Parts: sequence; C-alpha cells; structure tokens
Amino acid sequence: MSVLTWTEAATLGGVRLSERLRRIQASHHAMWNYVTYRDAIALIGLDPAEIYPEGSTRLDPVEWADLGWLTCFCGPPASAIDAMRAAVTAESLNQYTPDLIEPLRAAAAGAFGRVRDGGFEVVGTEGTQAAVALALMATVDPGDEVIVSDPGYFHIPSAVLVAGGVPVAVPIGPSSGFRLDPDEVARAVTSRTRAICLVDPLNPYGTVQTRDELTAFAELADRHSLLLIHDVTHAPIALEPDAGFASLPALELTDRAVAAMSVSHCYGMAGARIGFLGGPPGFVRGCLQLKAALTRLNTNLISQQGALAALTDDSYLAGAEATIRANLEHLGRTLDAIPGMRLVVRPRRGLACAVDVSGTGASAQELMVALFARRVAVYPGDGLGDTGAESTIRINLSRPDPWAMEHLRSVLGDAVDEAASGRWREPVVSLLDRKGTDRAARLARQIGERR
Repeated sequence: MSVLTWTEAATLGGVRLSERLRRIQASHHAMWNYVTYRDAIALIGLDPAEIYPEGSTRLDPVEWADLGWLTCFCGPPASAIDAMRAAVTAESLNQYTPDLIEPLRAAAAGAFGRVRDGGFEVVGTEGTQAAVALALMATVDPGDEVIVSDPGYFHIPSAVLVAGGVPVAVPIGPSSGFRLDPDEVARAVTSRTRAICLVDPLNPYGTVQTRDELTAFAELADRHSLLLIHDVTHAPIALEPDAGFASLPALELTDRAVAAMSVSHCYGMAGARIGFLGGPPGFVRGCLQLKAALTRLNTNLISQQGALAALTDDSYLAGAEATIRANLEHLGRTLDAIPGMRLVVRPRRGLACAVDVSGTGASAQELMVALFARRVAVYPGDGLGDTGAESTIRINLSRPDPWAMEHLRSVLGDAVDEAASGRWREPVVSLLDRKGTDRAARLARQIGERR
C-alpha cells in the first residue's frame, strides 16, 4: 500500500508550504483531486494491494477493460521494443546522456512537420507534460495569465499554476464545433496574458483545429506578443481520411509558436518518458537550460532508441488506426442500445472519445464507479474541466483485443441502471466534498440535487 496515494499523509511539522504548492493543492486539476481509479476502488471496497500488486499502476488487462488511461494499447511498436533491447548495454547506462541523440532530434522534427534549421530546433523532455511545463516556465511570471481550453488536457492548468501563472479557461462546445474558438480566446486576452495552450487534437473530443483557426491564433499571438503552445500529442493517429493536420511550426504562420508531443499516447510508450519541444532555437535552448537547472538529467538512451524506432515505424500507426476505428464503430453500436448515451462528437484524430451520459439519469462519476465495480475503467469529465464535468466520460478506443469492448457492451446497461438508481450517489457526493476544492464542491451539489 503506497503512502503517497492510498493513505492520509502526515504534514511537515511547522514548515511553511510554498504558495506554488498551496495553489496546486487547492486546484481540482492537481493529482488525486479529481475523481480517480483509487476513489472507485475505495468506494467499492476493493483491495488496492490486490489490484495493484507491488505498487503497480496498471490494471491487469486479462481481468480489466481499462478504457481510461490514455496510452495506446496497440503499442509499443515491436520495432521499439527490439531497439530498446539492443540498446541495453553498459555504455547506455553508465553515462550522463544528451537530451536527444541527433537521429531522434531529426525524427522528432519530422513528426512536427518541420526541418531543423536556423528557425526551428527540437529538444527532449520527459513527455509532453514536461515540454509544456518548461515552455510555460520560460514565459510566465507570477500573476501572468495563460489561456487554456475547457475541457482539455487536465495537467496543463496545473503546469500553469506551478509556473506561477493563472489559468484562464475558455469553454468549448457545440457552437465552436467542439474546438477552441479564436474569437472567444481573443475576448479572454488581457494585459496579463502571456500564452495560449492549444491541445490539438483536443483531449477528450478528438477534434482538430482548422487551418483558418490556426491562422487566427497566429495573428492573435503576433498582435499581443503571446506564446502559442501547440500540444499535438494525439495527432499521429488519423481516424478520418480527410482529417488533415499540421503543427503551427510546420505552417510557419508566426515565430511565436512552439509544438509539443511525445511517444507516450499514440505510440503506447508512456513508460519510456520521451517527449519533444520544438520551436525557435533560442527559446527551446532556454527551456533546456531550465530543465538542466531543475533536474540536470536527460531522458535515457535506451528509451531514446525505442522512440526513434517508433517514430519511423509507419506500419505500426496504420495498424493502430485500424484498431481504433473498429472500436469506435463497436462503441457506436453499443451506445445505440443504451437510452441516454451518445458520442459528444465523432473524433477525427487520436485514440479516445467523449460520451455524453446526461440522458441516463446518472452522473458521470456515479457511472464511473458502477462500471469500475464491473471491471471496466473509464475517466469521468471532472478531471478535464468544468464543461461536461458531470455529464461526460472519456473512453480509450485502443484496446486491440475484442474482449474489452465486448465486456463494456455486456455490462454497460446494468451499470447505467445501477448508477441511475442512486446506489452510488451519497458515496460520490461525500467523496467530492472531501476533495476540498471549489469545483468538487460544485459538482457534489449538482449530483446531490438528483435526490
């Protein structure tokens, strides 16, 4: 049992916590402050040591349909595993490493759609989250504002807070095509705005910003001297033939844009901790200086060799795309049989989708617990933002084994009925009240009003 995640932890005596940490702890986006798997485990009364033996964080795929964690279960590519095995040598382990070996730096630039030159360079980070965090730390001073989407990738507001900034959420909905609207963003810009974070394709919807929208964002950045951070982590997997895509650095619409991605999600290599930040050489070099000041250490050579193999393995992506498309169609037929459930919007890229459960009579959090009791794990919307917090669940579509989607289909109806009956209402409301954040309190009231 891990003291970090499963028990109440002792405080550090009378030592004063930093404002940075206190702001994170008060944020619903902070780790463990939104409704998580561990909460479902506690509410149901399961044994965490049995579910996560030896401190593992992975649900056994033989017994669990884990449709929540966002890593591609089609991966890692076999070529990446072979490359990493070959790289397990004394020479790879007994030295401090470069942030990226040159072949991987070039491959990452290619993944961003841009050649390395005097206006563009790539540095290595520990996943996309580190790339975004470093870009924010290089730009944001205490009190500065950063515009983010709501919903969106739930670690970005936390990264803004750690940098000392204030996340300013712009809601996304049907009126904007479930994309970030440049006009709405423009209205949110103030004299304190320093950056705009674009998650594109958007987590959790899988929608893609249009070329006109990206042009408008570039013009907005130039007009107000803002940094554009283009998180393109889910871009490699295309679910529709016409779902074209280009990163902002590739479009060369502005000199104020950087792009971030990793091999964690689309390539199924979350454990490798390899990500990339691409942009103007002077800026990304500064981010690398921040990284060196914080940790001094770079990503390991074994993981780098695996990432290089993955980025150059086109056959892997084609197979993953076929699996995700098939699971999306399977899910659509499943939802057709369940009154009150539907896709929020059809995803165009990436490995996940969002399902609207508002018509079932149950909240997303209650349904999440009911599904978990049936060994199906999904993420409810409160971790992703205020928009859809109570009405949305996110589903990972990348399981290559037919059993996972079939199991979801076989238990979904019963789980909806149980959740709608109110079986989990009081436990979920009490759980949210204990979270101690403003959003959790609002969500608890909304769910409690269903009585």
